Amino acid sequence: MDLKLVANTIRGLSMDGVQAANSGHPGMPMGMADVAAVLWTQYLKHNPENPQWADRDRFILSCGHGSMLIYSLLHLSGYNLPLEELKKFRQWGSKTAGHPEFGHTVGVETTTGPLGQGCGNAVGMAIAEQMLAVRYNTAAQKIVDHYTYVIASEGEFEEGVSHEVFSFAGNHGLGKMIVFYDQNFISIEGDTHITYTDDVQKRMEAYGWQVQEIDGHNTAAIAAAIEAAQAETEKPSVIICNTKIGFGSPNKEGSHDCHGAPLGEAEVLLTKKNLGISEEKFFVPQEVRDIFAARLAELKKAEAGWNTTFAAWSAANAQLAKDWTAAQKGELPDLAGKLPVFAAGSSLATRSSSGQVIQSLAKEIPYLVGGSADLAPSNNTYMKGLGDIGKNAFEGRNFHYGVRELGMAAVMNGVQLHGGFRIFGGTFLVFADYVRPAARLAALMGLPVIYVFTHDSFCVGEDGPTHQPIETCASLRMIHNMTVIRPSDANETLVAWQAALENKSGPTALLLTRQNLTTIDRAVFPSADNVKKGAYTLWQSGTGTPDLLMLATGSEVEITLAAAQKLGEEGKNVRVVSMPSWELFEKQDAAYQESVLPNACTKRIVVEAGTSFGWERYVGRCGTMVTKDDFGASAPYTVLLKEFGFTTENVYEKAKALLA
Repeated sequence: MDLKLVANTIRGLSMDGVQAANSGHPGMPMGMADVAAVLWTQYLKHNPENPQWADRDRFILSCGHGSMLIYSLLHLSGYNLPLEELKKFRQWGSKTAGHPEFGHTVGVETTTGPLGQGCGNAVGMAIAEQMLAVRYNTAAQKIVDHYTYVIASEGEFEEGVSHEVFSFAGNHGLGKMIVFYDQNFISIEGDTHITYTDDVQKRMEAYGWQVQEIDGHNTAAIAAAIEAAQAETEKPSVIICNTKIGFGSPNKEGSHDCHGAPLGEAEVLLTKKNLGISEEKFFVPQEVRDIFAARLAELKKAEAGWNTTFAAWSAANAQLAKDWTAAQKGELPDLAGKLPVFAAGSSLATRSSSGQVIQSLAKEIPYLVGGSADLAPSNNTYMKGLGDIGKNAFEGRNFHYGVRELGMAAVMNGVQLHGGFRIFGGTFLVFADYVRPAARLAALMGLPVIYVFTHDSFCVGEDGPTHQPIETCASLRMIHNMTVIRPSDANETLVAWQAALENKSGPTALLLTRQNLTTIDRAVFPSADNVKKGAYTLWQSGTGTPDLLMLATGSEVEITLAAAQKLGEEGKNVRVVSMPSWELFEKQDAAYQESVLPNACTKRIVVEAGTSFGWERYVGRCGTMVTKDDFGASAPYTVLLKEFGFTTENVYEKAKALLA
C-alpha cells in the first residue's frame, strides 16, 4: 500500500479545496495527512455505507479549521460526499462548511471549530463507550468495543478546556481514547514559542496519560504508535506528532503563512510538483481509489461480523437487548403515577423538588446519567444508590466532574453524541457563563442535554454579587434552540423535567431556587402541566380581557400573585401569567398566545429577579418592570428582596400606578 500517495492525495484535495474557496486552512491538513492516511486505511473501524453503526470508532477532528482533511477522508472512504462537494468548500448550500458540522455532513461526529471543544466531546464519547461496555457486554459476546481517535492542534492544548477534560480523562483511566497531537509549533501569529513553551510530555504524564513522541511523517512510526496506544488499556494515550505545517510546499512549509490562508495558485502547482502528484485540480489517482475500496470491503465485513455477534447476543439476552434499543432510541417510559406529588402549601426550594424528581426518574429511565461540577449536594443532582463513575468503575450513573464547568459541558455533549444515554449536569446558574461555549454548541447540534442550574437569583444571599446571577438567565435565552425553564414551585419543576426529557431537538436549562417556595394549590389554580406551553393564565380577578397583565417567573410568581389578589379585592380586573419558558411559549400557535397575552391589554408588568433585557417584547412601551439591571449584594436574601423591591407591596404599588 502506497501510504505516501494516499497522504499526498489528501494534501492535493486540501490545497485545491482551500484555493477554490480562496479561504481556509491548508497547512494543518497537509501536515497531518500522513497520520490520517495510516489511521483511516489501516485502523479506523467504521462503515461509510452505514455511518450510524453503533460500534464504529469515533474520529474527531478537534482542530476543525483544518476541515478539508476530514472532507477529503470522508470522500475517499466512500461516504456520501461527492467530489463536487469538495469543490464547493465553504460555499452556500454545500456539505463542506468552513468547520465540520454534526448533522450537516455525513460522517462528522461532532461540530468542531471552537478550539478544545472536540477534545472534550471525545472524552465524553470515550467514557460513554466504557459505560456501555460494562452494561451490555457479556462473557460470550462483546457488542461494545471501539476507540475514540482525536486529531488536535497546539491551539487545543493551549485552550483551558483541554486542561479540564484531559485531567478528567486521565483520572478516569480512559484507555480507549487516543489523541494525535499535531506539534508543528505554528499558530496564526507565528512561532508558538512566543507564548507557549509547555512541556507537553510532562503535562500529559502528570495527568496520567501514556505519552509517545514520533515523526508525524513516518508512516511506520505512526502505525507502531497507534498499536502501542491500543495496547495501553489503563490510560488514555497521546501521540505527539512532530510535523511540518504545509508539508510539501516549497515556499510556505513550516510557516504561519499557510495556517489560515490559501497557498496561492502558483504555490499549489509548485507543491504538487514537489510532491510528485498530478497538477489537475481535485485529482484522485485510481490507485488511491482502489486502496480505499479495498478498505471499505474490509470494513463492511467487520460490520457484518458485528451484526452476527449482535444477533446472537440479542437472542441470548432478551432484556438487555430491550434495554439497549430503548437507550439507543431514547425511548421514554410511561411516567404516569411514578413521579412525586407535591402537596399544596408545602414549602420547598425548586432545587429540592428537582432532586426528588431526579430520584424518581432515575428508577424509571435506566439510561439516565448525570452529575455536577463539585456541587451535587447543593444541586441535589446525585442519584442515590446508583454508584459513581470513575476509573475501573463505569457501571455507575453519577459523574463527578470536579470544579470543571466548561469541561463538564463539553463531556456531556460527547456522551450525548455517542448515543446510549441521556445526560444532565448541574452547577450554580452564575457559572453558566463557564458552561456557555459548550452549551452553544449543544444548541447548534440539537443535543438534548439538560442543565440543572440552581441558586438562580440574588436570593443566593450572603455569598454576594459574585455568586448572584442577574443577566445570566437572559443570556441563556439569547442562545437559539436553548429552552430555558424557570419554574415557580415544586409541581412546575416536575413538569419542567418532563418537558426537558421530551425535548429531543436541543438543550434545556432548568433554573431552580435556593430558597423555599410555597407549592401552589392546583385544586384552585390551573394545572402545572401548562408549563409545557411556556406561559399560562394562573389567575384572573375578573373575566374577559383584563385591564392589567402581570407576568412573572420562578420565585417571583408567588409575590406577583399576592399583589394581584390585593388589586382584585379592590375591584381591578388583573391577570397573573406564570411564564416559566419564553421558548416553549413561542412554539404555541398565535391563538393560544393571544388567549394568554391579549393584544388589547397594553398595560403590563413583569416581575423577575434578573435583568429586564428581553422582556420588552412582552411588556411593550406602556408597561413597567420589577427587575434588576445592576448587581446584587451580600446580605440575607430576605433583606435583599426588600431592598431590591421584590416584595408584594412594591409589585402592588407599581401595578396600581399602571392602572391609575
